[in-house]
Amino acid sequence: MRSFGKAAFSHIQDHAGRIQIYVKKEIVGEDSYSLFKKIDIGDFIGIEGILFRTKTGELTVEVEKLSLLSKSLRPLPEKWHGLSDIEIRYRQRYVDLIVNPEVKNVFILRSKIIKAIREFLDNHGFLEVETPMMQPIPGGATARPFKTHHNALGIDLYLRIAPELYLKRLIVGGFNRVYEINRNFRNEGISIKHNPEFTMLEFYMAYATYNDLMDFTEKMFISVADKIIGGLKITTEQTELDMTPPWDRLTLKDAVIKYTNIEAKILEDRTLALEWAKSEGVPLKGDESLAKITLEIFEKKVEEHLLKPTFITDYPTEVSPLARRKDDAPEITERFELFIGGMEIANAFSELIDPEDQRERFLAQETERAGGDEEAHKMDEDFIRALEHGMPPTGGEGIGIDRLVMLFTGQSSIRDVILFPHMRPEAR
Repeated sequence: MRSFGKAAFSHIQDHAGRIQIYVKKEIVGEDSYSLFKKIDIGDFIGIEGILFRTKTGELTVEVEKLSLLSKSLRPLPEKWHGLSDIEIRYRQRYVDLIVNPEVKNVFILRSKIIKAIREFLDNHGFLEVETPMMQPIPGGATARPFKTHHNALGIDLYLRIAPELYLKRLIVGGFNRVYEINRNFRNEGISIKHNPEFTMLEFYMAYATYNDLMDFTEKMFISVADKIIGGLKITTEQTELDMTPPWDRLTLKDAVIKYTNIEAKILEDRTLALEWAKSEGVPLKGDESLAKITLEIFEKKVEEHLLKPTFITDYPTEVSPLARRKDDAPEITERFELFIGGMEIANAFSELIDPEDQRERFLAQETERAGGDEEAHKMDEDFIRALEHGMPPTGGEGIGIDRLVMLFTGQSSIRDVILFPHMRPEAR
């Protein structure tokens, strides 16, 4: 606000933008002008007037009528002070959005990204569906769930960790292409890449394999990039990422060998692999299998190097309880994870459709759960029953929407793309 005695210039703004106003005492009257002089930044006002341009060419409203619509009891910080305290920004997102326009732009882009994904899937014959958020058996991923109780039914329920098993039931029921964009909940730690409540896209395509899904994913991401940023190059804090296909494809073992210089023979021997991992500071309890040791090495030593789009394939069957085994190597599965910018963005596989094999995998997971692994998958008899009715060969994929938005908007923390991230209670 810039006052000149009996006249003043100020700016008003709403969701559509900002415009300057000119308030003159002799036009609005003494009472209205006195009211205007008491207005704080953050107050809501209504004005009527005539448009004109100042000597500098700025479009301005010469106010004829002015009224106070709503009083801000906590005036906003002056524009030039801004709001830079990270914790305050996350806790008081409503203020952050007002005083930091670039923050609002991130969430506008988030909405556009989700819209672009929906349009791509809809144009490829997919049907958007909704599946239960509260489930009697948490399934579809290995994670610790949140637990609640339904009084009327007298049963415990779990906030879903993934919609996978319900979406597969729809494939069994005859919907050949389905997708869901919605929330998952995992009772785990918070970091720049993890929030206990997050948005996931999952889609399933009958008569497709994980190889088909790699091609499909490239096309989808390229379509989204073209609509959102108008090209295939994304600038991040670390580097410029080129999304131009074809994207790299590496097996899990080949990626470990490439980025750690570990000898291939070590990854064939559990004892050697455990010794190597411990010597390199990979956190292990010591009782892990060779498959889990290899995966830990990959997660701690390799992921951060996968900046350009890279499909990592051939995950061990032991750590992929819902994926189809490879015909020529049953100890590994037809599964991939997509990494971009050092982050896992997608997880996909040719689905396991053999009910007997699925039951054996669930039983193995139950054994691990009994041994103390709280994230191991539970037995789901109804899902096995669904598979016994017959499920066509299917490819399924999950994509983390929050991380995808981080990628396209150049944000380094997941909290910067979630409107209201979870935080510890505010100190009083």
